Amino acid sequence: MIKPQVASYGSWSSPITTDLITARTIGLGQITLDGEDTYWSELRPSEQGRTVVVRRSGNNQIQDVTPAGFNVRTRVHEYGGSSYFIFDGTAYFSNFADQRLYRQDINTEPQAITPIVAVRYADGIFDGQRQRIICVSEDHSIANSEPINTLVSLRLAGDIKPLASGNDFYSSPRLSPDGSRLAWLTWNHPNMPWDGTQLWVGEFLADGSLGNTQQIAGGVNESIFQPEWSSDGTLYFISDRTGWWNLYRWQDGQIQALTQMEAEFGRPQWLLGMSTYAFESANRIICTYTQQGIWYLASLDTTTNQLQPLPTPYTEISGIKASAGRAVFLASSPTESTAIVQLDLSTEKLEVLRRSSDVTIDPGYLSLPQPIEYPTTNGQTAYAIFYPPQNRDYTAPETEKPPLIVKSHGGPTAAASSSLSFSIQYWTSRGIAVLDVNYGGSTGYGREYRQRLDGQWGIVDVDDCVFGARYLVEQGLVDGDRLAISGGSAGGYTTLCALTFRDTFKAGASYFGVSDLEALARDTHKFESRYLEGLIGAYPQQRQLYQQRSPINWVENLACPVIFFQGLEDQVVPPNQTEAMYKALLVKGVPVAYVPFAGEQHGFRKAENIKKSLEAELYFYSRIFSFELSETIESIIIENA
Repeated sequence: MIKPQVASYGSWSSPITTDLITARTIGLGQITLDGEDTYWSELRPSEQGRTVVVRRSGNNQIQDVTPAGFNVRTRVHEYGGSSYFIFDGTAYFSNFADQRLYRQDINTEPQAITPIVAVRYADGIFDGQRQRIICVSEDHSIANSEPINTLVSLRLAGDIKPLASGNDFYSSPRLSPDGSRLAWLTWNHPNMPWDGTQLWVGEFLADGSLGNTQQIAGGVNESIFQPEWSSDGTLYFISDRTGWWNLYRWQDGQIQALTQMEAEFGRPQWLLGMSTYAFESANRIICTYTQQGIWYLASLDTTTNQLQPLPTPYTEISGIKASAGRAVFLASSPTESTAIVQLDLSTEKLEVLRRSSDVTIDPGYLSLPQPIEYPTTNGQTAYAIFYPPQNRDYTAPETEKPPLIVKSHGGPTAAASSSLSFSIQYWTSRGIAVLDVNYGGSTGYGREYRQRLDGQWGIVDVDDCVFGARYLVEQGLVDGDRLAISGGSAGGYTTLCALTFRDTFKAGASYFGVSDLEALARDTHKFESRYLEGLIGAYPQQRQLYQQRSPINWVENLACPVIFFQGLEDQVVPPNQTEAMYKALLVKGVPVAYVPFAGEQHGFRKAENIKKSLEAELYFYSRIFSFELSETIESIIIENA
């Protein structure tokens, strides 16, 4: 056994390179079952970040469905989701470049079925009885006006008619097995779907329109998630009416609870088409739920309401679909990256259908996540995942403690995951510790924990990141003089607030982060246009509060180095916010770097840009924290350095 070399933290040589992360990694997404065939989507950084639909046939042959020149991605709500569906072997999908819907029969070229207009489509299903598509429509054709969201029916000949309209948002149209009824979700400003949604059901009339519509569940303060019909015509859904997202059904005009646990069976609906349960039969649901940051798989008997755990090696499970005898889902663990996994429900045998990465890394280079709880403000408890430095080839000098990067996740209504992330292992294998914080406002810990951030964005999240870093310093696990914080989007806002309004961190990295809350309130897309009312307060009535919590207005308080990354086509956090912050720090004389990416939006999809951003952040820390790099990477310009 080779004795580890002694080298300073940050200077360790690692096999986890940016080329490995980008060239040999894909993003796995939406799963669909069609008879014996299994479909899923793949985001491929090596193909300019395009997404393709892939089919695994019943005889285990895997092939691309989407030909070159097409990118399966919808921009409904900007974040998209549910961008394709399959019916009897025919694929229907939204193409990113023109946002038109296309039909593609097996082994044929896609054919556009919607006109060239400024309308986007998502979350589609096929109404076989009436030979039409039912989906969410988002109309951007009226200039200087908020887009109009509706549920529509769309015949393949191009005839488009509204089915439900008048509310701000719609999602999850679900057709009953006999085709006579439709269920759907809807909500209105200023709510986000995790605040409160309504579940509606309507009956189809002879002309295909909806009648006898009624609200089944939900409201301003009840979040409904994923309505689904069982094969016997019973409507199921998830509600957080008890403070936790649990499973319910609507039967004979009554709502019945199937699970009553302090666990979350739902997720925040950032993307359309999210799924945490599916029917193997009318009497059996295969479902997932999370407790204390770990996701579990279980079987629910709908006749007895008995929940039976299904053991798996995974800690993150999502996107589940099921049919007789099998369930297919996305899964990962601290040592396995995301994969499409099939479970044989009779033998409970797991089969990996597709991996997001074919990279095999020696466990000696992997840092295993350590869930921690620690005290934060007001005597409360916060949660995080700690990753200590780990590299079998190196050890640090005895008196040295590692630098720490605190990760503030995006959303902010989201959660950190314990699944294997090479983007985290990139740091830990080089000798830099990582703390991934599930600050107050994160999901997975019930509605009360989620609501800690109500009116407190920029305070509670920042406190929990600060207290998490201090906790690790007090435990003697990291170097208190080399603390950095990094985050993207909403996490970028938390990062900039922590750097501006606190003095704990010595450096930071903002990925398309919010710096001007007023600008965000005035200049963002419809889905999030009133999100800040819950997180900050009503605008412009509470304009002073927006100004007080905007880092751009308090640059004089910011005295530590920052690196900014920004997609120049970002519609969620427009580039002008990042550029204004960068210019302000430039004038002030604070060390600062700005790395813009042409052709990128909210989040980077192209391999070369993912590579450059990681390497630039590492280079930046090496200069600020004064450690030698073990590899040659492209330098960046750090102004005022």
